Parts: sequence; structure tokens; C-alpha cells
Amino acid sequence: GFWQRASIAGDQYAQYKVPTFMIGGFLDGYRDSIGRFLSRVKNAPVKALLGPWNHSFPDDAQPGPTIEWRVEATRWWDYWLKGKQNGILDEPRFEVYMRHWYPPDPNIAEIPGDWRAENSFPPANTHTETLYLSPNHSLRSSVPPVADSELLKYVPTIGAEAGFWWGDFTTDQRPIDAFSLVYDSEPLEKDTAILGWPKALLQVSATAPLADWFARLSDVAPDGTVTMVTGAGQSGAQRDSRTNPTDLVSGQIYSLPIELHLTSWVFQRGHRIRLAISNALWPMIWPTPFPMTTSLQLGGATASRLELPLVPLEPVARPHFFAPEETPPLDNVKSEGDTWPPQVWTQTHDLLTGITRISWIGDDSSHYPWGRLKDHEQMSYVLGDAHPEKSSIHAEGSTTVELPGRTLVWSVILDVSSDQQNFYYHSERHLTENGKLIREKSWDDKIPRDHQ
Repeated sequence: GFWQRASIAGDQYAQYKVPTFMIGGFLDGYRDSIGRFLSRVKNAPVKALLGPWNHSFPDDAQPGPTIEWRVEATRWWDYWLKGKQNGILDEPRFEVYMRHWYPPDPNIAEIPGDWRAENSFPPANTHTETLYLSPNHSLRSSVPPVADSELLKYVPTIGAEAGFWWGDFTTDQRPIDAFSLVYDSEPLEKDTAILGWPKALLQVSATAPLADWFARLSDVAPDGTVTMVTGAGQSGAQRDSRTNPTDLVSGQIYSLPIELHLTSWVFQRGHRIRLAISNALWPMIWPTPFPMTTSLQLGGATASRLELPLVPLEPVARPHFFAPEETPPLDNVKSEGDTWPPQVWTQTHDLLTGITRISWIGDDSSHYPWGRLKDHEQMSYVLGDAHPEKSSIHAEGSTTVELPGRTLVWSVILDVSSDQQNFYYHSERHLTENGKLIREKSWDDKIPRDHQ
């Protein structure tokens, strides 16, 4: 397929032979690749640094703590490109930030936690703790003695609090949890650390031919606030194959494993571990088109359960990093703002029509001796609970270059909508000079949903 031709997934890791130093963050949607390379590449040296950051450089990351990563990168290049014997291959392969609890705050400046160093990944001292989803909405260490099931009505418009991809800051999860099946542990008797990929193994059914399931792992503080730790989703239609999806049979029970995204976390004593299951996570994921009710089976021989990758609180070693070196500012160069994370992020719900609207706007600007560069992005999403098939987005973006006596603007418009059968795509691109149109092009397409 299109993606497989350039993918290293599956058995192709054995063909990878390039020495690699990978750097990422737990708030970056691409973090899973770091764990996969560390655990699966056997024929090339792989070293990794994984911090609490978003999609940014560790010396200038938001949130912090920031570190001076360029020292390690230079040592790596010195060894492989200059042949310097600096001992970098004798050091732990994996340096990772263990995140500790923090309240659900999208504006948090620094994530509490500590660094640990591991010689392998998963760490050699990892063990799996299994918690079973129980009829009283609890997570317990033993299988429920009586098999049962719980029903969930599909609410397509929930999910904004989980962010726009699996890498954002997130707000309190209670608004989504109110429309999810929620299972909590007892208050923990001691601090509990996880590092790796948690797994939710669910037994599910649906009354519609298409359904998605989402699992979110959260930390419930004693005051009731809920901080999302990680999560993931799985299309029911793709339960057996991503390339050959098939309809669900109404009422039939399916085994649905969901591997949550790579994470680190220390649950504090007195906090609760929460697993929340929903069928929507909008606008991150396009909603399935049919109203429905789903069921989750509890107990029995293949009980629905949560598997947590536990590690000791104390690592075998702790790395030390230097504080970031200050980079002197360039003369007559100034930047402000950012297109992501956005400056404005709003959600409105019409109580009469049941329609929810979400929008975000981001702007940045850079000043140079030769002129000014500006970027603008905005996107809006519209969906109603009564008609999940009728989802739509509208997006606009532009890049403006201001020069003495000349202003160039590249702009784009995107509209995507759906019904039960198809997606409808419209896109425009425009280029203007001093307000006069120079070039434009547009595209329109109708794309079958094909089990989406």
C-alpha cells in the first residue's frame, strides 16, 4: 500500500542499519517511534532522549524543564563522523523524563518529574500489572466473579478536552468522562510509576456497522480533577486489518486490543487510576456516521482489562544535563506568536439545535532587516449529535511576506464535509502581489468513506 512502501514497520526493522540518536517529547504525537526503534532495531546502535516536551527543541521547549541537548548530539556526531572515542556508546541507551502528577492545565510552564537512565527499552525490570474493568465502575486486580455488560450511547461531539492530536496539553477530562464508561482504581497506597505502552483489552459490540473505541488513561486527584496521561483509539472496522476493513455485525462481541501511546507517569499515593472508554474523540478523529449504542463486556474468560507497564520508582541510574546555553539574539531579528499551540481555542454548543462548534486561531510574525514574515492559521469544526454523518471543517491559512514596496500573500482555503457515504473535499490556493491576484488553483473531490 501507499504507506507500507516507505514504512519500517513489521519485519523491516531488521534492515535498519543506520546509527541513530532520537530525541522527542511526551507531548509530541510522534513519540511512539522512539520506543519502537529502541525495542525493535537490533542491527544498528540506537540512543534516545525522551523529555516532557511538545514538538520543539529541548533547549527551548514548552513546557520545561529545558536541557542542553546539543552537547549530547555533538558527542554522538563526534563519535560516528570524526571517530572520537568519547565513550558515548558505553552510556545508557535511553534517557527519559518520568512525569509526575500535575493539574490539568493547558498553560503549565514546567512539568514536575525526574530523569532516569535505562540500558534497554522496555527496561529490564518492567512488569505488567493487570486491572480488570468491573461492574461497579472500578478497576480491580481480580476478574469480576460474574460476567456482565454495560451500555454506552454514542455522543459524537465529545472529545475536545483530549486535544487535537495525541500530543497536546489537555484540560480536565471530566466533561468527556461524563459521556464515557469510566473505571477507577481504589486510592493508591503508594506511589506507582509506569513507563511504556499501557494496553486496554476490550470485549465490545455495537448496534451499528461502524464504530470507533477510544481509551484514555488518566490520573484522578483527591480533589476530583482528572489529568489525562495517555490514550489511543481503534476503529472497529479495522479490528482485523487496516487495509481491508469490514463492517461490524450488530450485537456480535469482538476482542479489541488498544495499545495506548507511549508514556511515563508517577501516580501519587492517594490518587486513583482511571480508564475511560468512549466512541468519539472529536474533533481529533472524524466521527462514525451512525447513531448507535455500544456495549462493553465485563468479567468472563476474556475479561476487559487494563495492562500497565510498571517500573521501580528508583532507576538504575540518573542522567545529568546541562542548562541550555543562551543563544545571543540576532541583530534586527524579532519573532512573536505561534500558529501552534493556538492563541484562541473555543467551543460552543447550541442547546436548541444540538450543534457544537470548535475553532482555533494561531498567528506568528517575524521581523528581519529585509522585511516581515507573517503566518496565520485558523480552523473550525461543526457537528451535531443527532446527525453524526454530517460533519464538516473549514480551514484558512496564509503566509505574508512584506518587502519594501512589495507584499506577497500565499493563502489557502480548505473545506471537508461528509454524509453517510462520502467525504467532500474542496481546496483553493491563491497568490497575490500588492493585493493583485497572480495565480490561483482549486481542487474538488468526492471520496467514498470506505468504513471511515
